[in-house]
Amino acid sequence: MRLGIIGCGLIGRKRAAAAHELGHEVVAVADVARNRAKSLAAEFGAEAAPDWQEIARRPDLDAVAIATPHDGLSTIAIFCLDHGRHVLLEKPSARNHSEAMAVAEAAKRNARLAKVGFNHRFHPAIAKARRLTAGGALGPLYYIRGRYGHGGRIGYEQEWRCDRATSGGGELIDQGSHLIDLARWFLGELALDYAALPTFFWNTEVEDNCFLALRSSSGAMAWLHASWTEWKNTFSFEIAGQDGKLTIDGLGGSYGTERLTFHKMLPKLGPPETTIWEYPFPDTSWEAELQSFAVALDGNSAEIADIDDACAVFEIIGAAYRRSKQ
Repeated sequence: MRLGIIGCGLIGRKRAAAAHELGHEVVAVADVARNRAKSLAAEFGAEAAPDWQEIARRPDLDAVAIATPHDGLSTIAIFCLDHGRHVLLEKPSARNHSEAMAVAEAAKRNARLAKVGFNHRFHPAIAKARRLTAGGALGPLYYIRGRYGHGGRIGYEQEWRCDRATSGGGELIDQGSHLIDLARWFLGELALDYAALPTFFWNTEVEDNCFLALRSSSGAMAWLHASWTEWKNTFSFEIAGQDGKLTIDGLGGSYGTERLTFHKMLPKLGPPETTIWEYPFPDTSWEAELQSFAVALDGNSAEIADIDDACAVFEIIGAAYRRSKQ
């Protein structure tokens, strides 16, 4: 795969490193900060383009990875799609549902793929939990409990994620979108039952916490909490069913060792049979997601999130923002 990258910050660098690791070629990169583009280009043997439009117009690219702040995602994606490029958008793909829908329409209009980087699907503990639930290990699923959060840093309230015009919202769009995507991935389509979006600590115009209750048509529930006031970085995702429960804790690094615990209920009930898998390795989700993107470009079924998934996530996000204003 010959890849262009627009946005050469932390996520753009992760995309380039994943492509290099997998043997794909990073052909050209662009960033509003020219020096940042030159640095990434030099590191991976790519060309630093003068602007992102040139990346979109290049006929020698198979796809473009877009890793800009949220206010640029949909505009750049639509331009790339209209110029015949497949795109891999950083989550959440836009600032709101209407922008995400515009990307979906451009992908359909140009018969091109628009995939979205909900990379948590590709963490090994989460991917294994998906395989176990799909194989019926838990029986019918009852509910999900998800918690995800960090504590920010000095000056966090001045960063772009806290500017509604740039980001589209606060922690609900930031880490909350990951939790919503994962809940949908395991439970299917979900609708909002309850939302609270308080701002406890950070002096911002956007929420620093979100609490959501979601329900599927079958009655399965998801209770989700994402937080910018989780002073010890936390990730916990529980999936409960008739025959047992899976718990994913940690994502590596500051979130702690990634661990999957399977509590399998026995016919006599009582204490379950417990199996634990640990993944004390570097984060391989970026490589796994990019490989899934390449599989999708070859016309095969893949686990990577689609722009339609992002639109569904934004339907829930939009409903939560409307509910919070009532």
